Amino acid sequence: MMDNALTLGPKLSSKIVGRAQGLYGSASQSELSILMVMNFVFIEGKYNGSTLAVLGRNSAFETVREMPVIGGSGLFRFARGYVQARTKSVDLKTKDATVQYDAYVLHY
Repeated sequence: MMDNALTLGPKLSSKIVGRAQGLYGSASQSELSILMVMNFVFIEGKYNGSTLAVLGRNSAFETVREMPVIGGSGLFRFARGYVQARTKSVDLKTKDATVQYDAYVLHY
């Protein structure tokens, strides 16, 4: 389960604009790959109260991972598109990671 800050930038001091909420589990027996079920829940500005839903395979050791956007709510109703994930940093002691998500979305 996850409920992580969604920020404008990679620094912990960046403005929080929402939460990345969902769950993930192992998706492969031969590599570090996970199935992501995630909602970007926006709490600031124009998109306050809207969400984007992401569902897909995330191969952790790939430089860029692409996952589909399968829907949304609020201003993102009928959303379709994809996100690209890039790991910016990993703390091996705490197992925390900072991941950049770039979203490319069509919506009404």
